[in-house]
Amino acid sequence: MTSTSAPVPPISALRLPGYVAFLATFMLAMMADNIEHVISYWVAFQKFHSPALGGFAVVSHWLPFLLLSVPVGALNDRFDSRRLIQMGMVLFILASLGWGYFFVTDSLKVWHAMVLLTLHGGAGVLWNTSSQMLLYDIVGPASLASAVRLNATARYLGVLVGPGVGSLIMRTLGPTYGIFLNVVFYLPLAIWLIRAPYGRHYRGVEAGPKRAVRGLADILQTVRDVRGLPIVSGMVLLAGAASFFIGNSYHAQMPGFADDLGHGDPGAAYTALLGADAAGALLAGILLETRGSWLRMTPTAAMTLALLWGSALFAFATVHVYAVAIVLLFAAGFFELSFSSMAQALVQMNAPDAIRGRVLGLFAMAALGLRAFSGIVVGLLGSVVGTHVSLGIAAAGFVAVIAFLFWRTRPATR
Repeated sequence: MTSTSAPVPPISALRLPGYVAFLATFMLAMMADNIEHVISYWVAFQKFHSPALGGFAVVSHWLPFLLLSVPVGALNDRFDSRRLIQMGMVLFILASLGWGYFFVTDSLKVWHAMVLLTLHGGAGVLWNTSSQMLLYDIVGPASLASAVRLNATARYLGVLVGPGVGSLIMRTLGPTYGIFLNVVFYLPLAIWLIRAPYGRHYRGVEAGPKRAVRGLADILQTVRDVRGLPIVSGMVLLAGAASFFIGNSYHAQMPGFADDLGHGDPGAAYTALLGADAAGALLAGILLETRGSWLRMTPTAAMTLALLWGSALFAFATVHVYAVAIVLLFAAGFFELSFSSMAQALVQMNAPDAIRGRVLGLFAMAALGLRAFSGIVVGLLGSVVGTHVSLGIAAAGFVAVIAFLFWRTRPATR
């Protein structure tokens, strides 16, 4: 099975008023997510100076995606995705209010921070997985690729804008008032979803089978379900390999790369390197949305773009010329958004409707949850052999997986 329906002429999701409202509120929530990180991480660091707590923050952000994405997807097969997203917003709001309470009372302890970070991570799973489920109902197959691409672009914008806005809020209002203000940015999405006319019941689709959510057993069953869908299984494996080997772990190592490149002030060099990666991704989102017809959305195209991403990062790990490093990171950002949004759209379009939530949950588990291990692959190994070598090894391992995927899936997608 290579497709669930005949090709549909693509239509920009921006032509759909419902999606425009969803995208605008999604961007606000994404910005709020990053603002909370900036404020809470800063206060926790100033209070505890604990590298262990910083490490826990990373694990608590990604581990819930690994453990809970498929169960949350199963809930989306049976219940209203709008309400699950709203539950995620409520958890985000509770986390911000919790930080605010401890800031006001000056009573924050390490275990308080760990609980709030875990709550935030759980909110992210509910929001991300359920949003992908609802996205299909908002735009339909004709605009799905455009919507997935725009959402990915919005995510990069949130990563770029959120920290800047968070820093500005902290400087003008202070962390306490700033974290309370951040609650406001979660509200538009939660309010819009109260009566947004989207969901499987609006399409007249019955709820998925009432299959119990059984943790690991449910994940294994979902894996068995998609094994007969070569496009879906190939894209899940592609996303999982990218997440496991590389993910966004090299972002955390940017200060070291900037210092090693020896180009002026390490702080400015660090900012420029991250900016190049994000700028490439934003350009990809703009070009693919406005000139998307030049790139066919196929598994082969997704794997080719992923191969170019891995190759760009391998080259970045080996160069010692700052200007060349900037160009390579710009290319890496461009290729990453291109292949990741294409892979997600292909999974969306080929997922069986009865288990769409579980399939999207499996994809989220692979694409996001496995990032919990990329820090080990790049960071821990880097502490032994150096980050240039560890990133190079990780990129080479990822490229090897792409070669395997080409051999495994290309005959099924010609």
